[in-house]
This record gives sequence, structure tokens and C-alpha cells, in this order.
Amino acid sequence: MKKTMTSRVVALVACCALLGLTSSALGLSEQFQGRIFQGGKLKPVDSQPKLKVGDKAPDFTLPSLSGEPVSLHQFLGKKNVVISFVPAAWTPVCSEQWPGYNIVKGLFEAADATIIGITTDNIATLYAWTEQMGGVWFPVLSDFWPHGEVAGKYGVLRSGGVSERALFIIDKQGIVRYIDIHDINERPNLETLIGELQKVK
Repeated sequence: MKKTMTSRVVALVACCALLGLTSSALGLSEQFQGRIFQGGKLKPVDSQPKLKVGDKAPDFTLPSLSGEPVSLHQFLGKKNVVISFVPAAWTPVCSEQWPGYNIVKGLFEAADATIIGITTDNIATLYAWTEQMGGVWFPVLSDFWPHGEVAGKYGVLRSGGVSERALFIIDKQGIVRYIDIHDINERPNLETLIGELQKVK
């Protein structure tokens, strides 16, 4: 069974690679043309890490686009969780990254995982931005107030008040299994993320 699931994931990754979905072809889609703020190149990382692999992930509860608060603990024992911090709505790389996760939803399902997307934007801004994407399948949470509190707990709050571009894999026991505090100017590699998820199944 495990071999079958692994084969399925490998096939999906290969298919996406063939289609160019995991690299440059996931460029800014047409619906965002002319609507994106071009902030220029930023310092790659501007925060001090607070967590390491093996630590218990800090719990949190934040408002979501659905109107219901979402907590990390509600996934304990049920799903592996990928927390995707992105710096800001309506910016170039962020507007490519989350729509990319829409395209490969099946890869996360095969890894028995869900994503939680978090930014320090307010709910109204996140609503307009994700509607422009055509929606996303995973919960999107606002860390707007107290501003950046959750990003701060995870050690990814930049001095300018936005979060790093960061990925955390949290297993079903609530333990941090993977951390990627990524260059804010670049989109994280999807194959790497899926490979790390496979290790925690």
C-alpha cells in the first residue's frame, strides 16, 4: 500500500515536472498582470530562527477567510500540516506560490497533508487577493493583529512587519519535522517539499 502511494506521488511529481508546473512555468498568471506591486529585490532573510527540527510546534488560533478561526491543534492526530508563511498579498512571488499549490493539491492529499497559508495581511486584503487567484483549497489565515504574533513565535517575522517566505512541516503529533526559511525573493522548490512530506508519513 505504501509502495503504491509512493509510486503515485512520484508519478504526480514527474507529471508536473513534464508540464513545467513545478518550476518556471508557474509564472504570474494573466489575471494578476498589472495588479502586482513590484517591490524590488529584498534582503533574503531578515529574522532570527527560534525553532529547530524536533521542537514542538507553537500552537495558534487565527481568523481565516471562511470566517471561522483555525487552530493548529485541530489537525493533531489527523493530518500532517504544511504551514506556508508568505510575506504579502499582491506581490510577485507570493502570487505565484499559492496558485501553484492549487494545481498540485493531489500531491498533498497523497502525503496525508494539508496546507495552512499565513500572511500578516488583513482579512479584506487576503479575500480580494485569493479571489483574484480563483480561490485556494487550503485555509488562509490572517496574522494581522496582534500584528505578526504567530510569525514571531515561529521566528519568521521580518523587521519590516511582514513574514519571511517560510515552510514548516508539522507532523500529526505536533512536532516540527522540516523548516525552510527561504530567500524571500524566490519560490521554494515543490519537489523538495513533497519529498520531505514523504518522510513524515
